[in-house]
Amino acid sequence: MTDAFAMADGLGPEKVVLIRTPGVGLQAAVVIDNISAGPAIGGVRMAPDATLEECARLARAMTFKNAAAGIPHGGGKAVIMADPGMARADKERLVRAFARAIAELAGYIPGPDMGTDERCMAWIRDEIGRAVGLPRVLGGIPLDEIGITGYGVAVAAEAAQAFCDVRIDGARVAIQGFGAVGRHAARHLAERGGRLVAASDTGGTVVDPAGLPLEELIALKAVGKSVTALSGARVEPPGAAITAACDILVPAARPDAITDANASEVKARLILEGANIPASRGAERALHDRGVLVVPDFIANAGGVICAAVEFSGGSEATARETVATKIRSNTVEVLERAGRTGALPRDAATEMATARLREAATYRRFR
Repeated sequence: MTDAFAMADGLGPEKVVLIRTPGVGLQAAVVIDNISAGPAIGGVRMAPDATLEECARLARAMTFKNAAAGIPHGGGKAVIMADPGMARADKERLVRAFARAIAELAGYIPGPDMGTDERCMAWIRDEIGRAVGLPRVLGGIPLDEIGITGYGVAVAAEAAQAFCDVRIDGARVAIQGFGAVGRHAARHLAERGGRLVAASDTGGTVVDPAGLPLEELIALKAVGKSVTALSGARVEPPGAAITAACDILVPAARPDAITDANASEVKARLILEGANIPASRGAERALHDRGVLVVPDFIANAGGVICAAVEFSGGSEATARETVATKIRSNTVEVLERAGRTGALPRDAATEMATARLREAATYRRFR
């Protein structure tokens, strides 16, 4: 528990819960970071190497993301320490056990994340009556299926054009993590004139300066294959997408992909953080000092949680799409204008904005 509380401050965390159910092999953690604006919404991440510290960092990112997005929810996160590729029956057993373990945590509303999906959320709702990112047949807005987070990343890119010398039309795009967020970000950037030149997943990176066949890559992922299965592709290591020759980089995989060690090799001039906490603070500082514009994670990738909030309140998919576009465009402009006025890192400007909103929200609550 020390790791989670090492970052404790006036904002949180409010509650840290460790879960262990030996009978089904469940090991998990939940961090409810802040509920000033309402019950916390945050994804359930499943990964064998997930940690409590990672969960706490992601929960804080959700606090800022939800506050910046102006939705009536606080921030939280859950991690299940397991292989998401296990057999479906075993995964269902584990996810349902996790759901029963969090039944009394009414301040936390689970959503999909890396390693979990709409089906997992359906199992959770079946057990405890609350979850977002549900299948359509259950009245949900399937976040991954419609690619709403990737759509929001493209909206952030549109807004960021006014603050840098990169234009999407004609830009070379690299996607690190060609999954639920990355592939949809690639598609929406391509619709705006971008050219995909590098894409990676855990199997490796495929690179083509002339442009990769986007639909073929999407088709490969749809049948569970790596991007490296692309016929005739030039294959490089998984981390090569970060340092690929490109104009726009979307890190959309695990945390800490851009580090103090590799930041100097990044060639992009505009970075849209599709993943949560994909870069260290030192890396963001080094990029900023080189004139690289970085749109922070909890601004650029807020589409999923904005959509989840719309779903939770009974809104439609059309309403969700419109709300995502409006909020992400507005927040990107506000953050980059703040950063431009003061010379601050965009992350610091975004954190200042989100913190002010959290503190105001807290004044309206009566804490027992």
